[in-house]
Amino acid sequence: MIGEGRDRVDGRAKVTGEARYAAENNLPDLVHAVVVMATIPAGTIKTLDTATAKKAPGVLTVISHLNAPKLHLPGNAGGARSGGPQDNYAEPRALPFADATVHYLGQQIAVVVAETLEQATHAAQLVKVTYDAKPARTDLQALRAEAIEKPPGPQSQPFTQGDPRAAFASAAVKVDQVYRTPYQHHNPMEAHAIVASWKGDELTLYDSAQNIFATRQTLAHAFEIPTANVRVLSPFVGGAFGSKGSAWPHLMIGVIAARMVKRPVKLWLTRRQLFFTNGHRPETEQRVALGATREGKLVSIIHDAIGQGNAINDYNERCTRVTRMLYATPNLYADHKVVELNVSSPTYMRAPGENPGIFAIESALDELAYAVHVDPVQLRLINHADVNPTDGKPWSSKSLRECYARAAERFGWSRRKEEPMSMREGRLLIGYGMATATYPAHRAPASARAVLRDDGTVTVSSGSHEMGAGTATVMAQVAAEVLGIPVDRVRFLYGDTTLPTAPISAGSMTASSVGAAVFDVATALKKKLVALAGTDRIADHAALLHQHYLPAVEARVDSMPEESAQQYSMHAFGAHFAEVAVDAELGIARVRRMVSAFAAGRVLNAKTARSQYLGGMVMGIGAALLEETHFDKRVGSFTNVNLGEYLVPVNADIRNLEVIFVEENDAHVNPIGAKGIGEIGIVGVAPAIANAVYHATGRRVRDLPITIEKLL
Repeated sequence: MIGEGRDRVDGRAKVTGEARYAAENNLPDLVHAVVVMATIPAGTIKTLDTATAKKAPGVLTVISHLNAPKLHLPGNAGGARSGGPQDNYAEPRALPFADATVHYLGQQIAVVVAETLEQATHAAQLVKVTYDAKPARTDLQALRAEAIEKPPGPQSQPFTQGDPRAAFASAAVKVDQVYRTPYQHHNPMEAHAIVASWKGDELTLYDSAQNIFATRQTLAHAFEIPTANVRVLSPFVGGAFGSKGSAWPHLMIGVIAARMVKRPVKLWLTRRQLFFTNGHRPETEQRVALGATREGKLVSIIHDAIGQGNAINDYNERCTRVTRMLYATPNLYADHKVVELNVSSPTYMRAPGENPGIFAIESALDELAYAVHVDPVQLRLINHADVNPTDGKPWSSKSLRECYARAAERFGWSRRKEEPMSMREGRLLIGYGMATATYPAHRAPASARAVLRDDGTVTVSSGSHEMGAGTATVMAQVAAEVLGIPVDRVRFLYGDTTLPTAPISAGSMTASSVGAAVFDVATALKKKLVALAGTDRIADHAALLHQHYLPAVEARVDSMPEESAQQYSMHAFGAHFAEVAVDAELGIARVRRMVSAFAAGRVLNAKTARSQYLGGMVMGIGAALLEETHFDKRVGSFTNVNLGEYLVPVNADIRNLEVIFVEENDAHVNPIGAKGIGEIGIVGVAPAIANAVYHATGRRVRDLPITIEKLL
């Protein structure tokens, strides 16, 4: 069953409206909460007048730092992507309503609870706030000298190998440029929303989340109740891209409100509010210096990056992590620092670190290709890393050379003329560009339970998440394959903390982590059945149970990564080839076609895998040509805070995209051989397009997105 292109098992529920998302849990006696946002980027609240708001129709209460209960600061806030059920509070040094301090514009400083959404919205507008403002830090470039290492840990420390600065100084050919990426916001179709309900000291939370077990533990710590008293349900997530991997302030605010009014509370954030309070990809500035021989062999790589952070959040956009493993060189320096600004908290966004980082390194490598007059594909082959350059570990598998070859052949790369502006169709300048893709192959501990009933059906459960990637479908396929039964006899349960523990659905590790647990539990169940039958040839599972007068047979496992895996460096790889057409008179750039080849271990479902790759590629096109959250440094505010002005690709922007699966057998990553594909599709798309734009126009754009004004 594994590998077949099967339809999603939840497809019908989603298109008919049967699937219930967080905000659609309309519990009896439900009331509504609407947050009030700060209108300055830095300072303190001087007065917060709620008298008029409290008198408004339907209002139950207004909560702020003046009357909110004091929460217990959660512990290990950095655990959001580590896989285990650690706390995952996004702003660990600023609990909501803890005091009168304003850290950024848009900070949630009060909440109104009322009988209806309309009443709460109206009353929130009646809350009057005055401030003691102080000068705000808003300019990343102006404050670059104040960049700091953050958070503590090896991945945040600078890495040096050899003597990169001396090697660069003496190199025959040099490229030394600065590349910039803008603020970007996730904008999932489903806004962040919760419904919180207390029964004594027991809390039930309906959430749109990527990490329900960490959310449960965060809330248990914050409200000082046993973890067992918190149940989090998130059966359907309408998009996340990293924004729903952490517990944001609105979550605790909604839970506080429900406890204070002693009724279920629904709190959902408007599109505008999402731009200020639920994370974003931070702005980055990256210097890349490449030193090479005249033949293109790298002798030095220096990649120095800074990104936006703030004083209450630990996030660091680790742009240089990809540089440390991508190409072979004896001399390497890589570092990524944070500049703390009075800007809302950044967070993980699809391929965090890798996506902006590879724009810089792959753009610089293209510049080097022109400097040494070597074909861009050949230059990458010259510098191919046969082992991980920084630790010497062998790859668990690496089919990057084949990705280059197959995608280049299918694309027709041999037709490319070397000189920029040498390919035209009338007023259109045609350009070809390419870039490498890569993403780590992560695996975290996960648990699963499987029950075979005497009607021949199997229920497999693990508290994972379904964000549209097809998780429920793929897990059913894995279990069916192991047990040797049709997929339609397997049901996969997920999205509930009463189920066996699963890690965060992020870092492209759900298939490898939960998939391994499903494989292991199905294998354990099969062993029990073989023991019952006395043979491994079981024609009818239901008949076997009837024969032994058993209503059901159950197995449960806790699946852990093998220690032997630490001997290998594990990554998925790929290659993007893009053709652009740029109107020579108007400066409009269009991606006419892309061919991308990926080697990411075993493909579990060809249909959902292709969809994941395509989704990443489309998002990469948006990052290259459209996506940017404009930021007004004068007032510390994002300005295009709606989907009318925050531009994302639509159907008319997307032409011919082709995905090639490069088959790969990796016996080391996990029992099912899958590396994870949720993020690699976006990595490398932006530099492939930027390189194609340079080939078309002779104009090198080093700051995304590539807009008309940058090409005119």
